[in-house]
Order: sequence, then C-alpha cells, then structure tokens
Amino acid sequence: MFVLNTNEKGAIAELEIATAAVKLGVAVYKPLSEHSRADLIFEIGERLWRIQCKWGALTQHADAVTVRLQTNRHSPTRGYVVSTYTEREVDLFGVYCGEVDRCFLVPLSAHLGVREIRLRLLPARNNQRACINLAEDYEFEGAIAQLGERVAGSHEVVGSSPTSSTLFDTDVTCLGCEELRRQLGVWIDRVAAGQEVLVTRRGKPRIRLSPAV
Repeated sequence: MFVLNTNEKGAIAELEIATAAVKLGVAVYKPLSEHSRADLIFEIGERLWRIQCKWGALTQHADAVTVRLQTNRHSPTRGYVVSTYTEREVDLFGVYCGEVDRCFLVPLSAHLGVREIRLRLLPARNNQRACINLAEDYEFEGAIAQLGERVAGSHEVVGSSPTSSTLFDTDVTCLGCEELRRQLGVWIDRVAAGQEVLVTRRGKPRIRLSPAV
C-alpha cells in the first residue's frame, strides 16, 4: 500500500482546499515565495483571508478528524522550533481529510495557542458533550458562507449555517471553554484591555465577554 509522506499530504491538502473554494466562487491566490506562513489567500467580498492548509487524520475509531495546528521550522540560532500560529500570521486553517474526502475551515481566533484539535464526526464514545469541536460546525461550504455574510451582510453565498455563524465573527475572538478555564487570568486581562471574547461550548457560542467599562 502506497503511503504518503508529509510533503505529499500537505500538497494534496492545499490543492483540495483551493479546489473546494473555487467551486464556491471564491477567488484564490497563492504566495509566490516559499515558506510563507499562509499557503493560500481567499478573496471573499472585499476582504482577503490568509489560509494555512493542514492535513487532517482520521482517528482509529473513525469518529473524529485530528488536526495539528502547530508549526515546525528550523532556526539558525534556535535549532528545531515548534510553535503555534498567531493572528498576525494567518486568519484561518483550511483542513482536508483524505480518508473522508472532506474539507473544513477553522478560525484561528477560536484556537489560539492550541497545538492540536479534533473535529468530531460522531458523538464522543463516553457521551462527553462539553468542550468538543463538532465537524459540522466547520464544514467548508457553510464556513465560506458565514465569512461572506460577515463581509457583505446579505451577500449571496451558499450553505449558511445560522447555528454556528458567530464562530466566524471577525469582530471578536472565539475561545473554547476549556481554554478559558486553563488560562482564565490571561483572558481576564485581555478582556479588561478591550478585547471581546466569544466563549464556545461543544462548538456553539454560549457567552460573550466584554470590558466592564
């Protein structure tokens, strides 16, 4: 059986994500230089979105897609460096899982500092309901539609999913409840400084945090 290496998986993911976007009427651009933090750029409405493409791996029980959000690179002074992406580098993760032949679009703002996420295709085997990411909330077609609605209001795009549209609200930072719990002090300081935060649970928006004054 032929096994794809990391570079081949990355190339396939990029092609599949670009193709999925073009099929939805999105203009797709690609940086000319190598080693850019963004692999693709989507033009939706009047805004450009920086996309980092990732290969998603199906879990052993085929109930979720695992996505590594970290970046690995070699630095002349620091050696092999493993880090996460920042909002200064990319806006969205485009994910392609070859084993199910599906694309997903995940906002970076919802997973700042996170190195790996799972997009659940099926309910958790232990019936867990809190702090999970449902794959259906990040379906490529619906996500593109939500971004179009953010930019152009009633701009006609297909596949809108109202139940999760605020996950792609560009005016706030989305944050899972587990990440909020682990770094409560950090996020309290950020909100106090003026940053609005939308807290999600099971991939759905639950509460919005804003400065007291």
